[in-house]
Amino acid sequence: MVTGGEVAFWLLAPVMVLAALGLVLARKPVHSALCLAVVMICLAVQYAALEAPFLFAVQIIVYTGAILMLFLFVLMLVGVDSSDSLIETIKGQRAWAVVAGVAMAVLLIVAIGNATTTPAGLAEANTANGGNVQGLAALIFHRYVFAFEVTSALLITAAVGAMVLAFRERLTEKKTQRTLIAERMQRYADHGEHPGPLPTPGVYARHNGVDVPALLPDGTPAPTSVGDTLRNRGTVQDAEEIAASTSRTVRAIASDESGADEEENR
Repeated sequence: MVTGGEVAFWLLAPVMVLAALGLVLARKPVHSALCLAVVMICLAVQYAALEAPFLFAVQIIVYTGAILMLFLFVLMLVGVDSSDSLIETIKGQRAWAVVAGVAMAVLLIVAIGNATTTPAGLAEANTANGGNVQGLAALIFHRYVFAFEVTSALLITAAVGAMVLAFRERLTEKKTQRTLIAERMQRYADHGEHPGPLPTPGVYARHNGVDVPALLPDGTPAPTSVGDTLRNRGTVQDAEEIAASTSRTVRAIASDESGADEEENR
């Protein structure tokens, strides 16, 4: 008789193995984090198939929701460099890494070889204290409450330590508004860089699109007023055509207004 736990194991085990390989072999840390999320979700489904609802909820809420988001937050906070350093900071770390990898592989082989897909004693544990969740609550908040509180204190200490390590002390004095203005004017004097804000696009009389360059005081279009993406795509509209169309429209409106004035005078 095949149980639901066995079906879930044989269906999700290959997915977990592939996701674990992607976790190790992925070049981008974000892809590794996504592979880790796949492993955690598959493990949560296996907990549910083994009739362990508390572990299922903890796996989804705590590990997949909180711990994985913490990993992504650290990646965004610290930043990731695409180039990895090949210099060994600790002598012999490659040899010790090979030894640790072989030991871990042997441990996994032994553990999987002695593992069983049928949980032993689960029914007795669930009925001893009124249910699975009630039994875990009695163990966590009664028998092992001191160890549970110590673990929470360690997690808080780790969070504070991460904040301290991520804090970067300012090495230079913060620039004031006067200093920034002086630097802008100096760049304008040395390199001709515009000291003020860039002109905004879409300031023609009949057009307010972002693909239309702004007009400078002398009437010429300002190329810096249109984004680099539009310029690279070649979707920026021709300023001369729009200016000619605008001029014709202005002349037509002026002629209509002059004709109306002449009729009123008559």
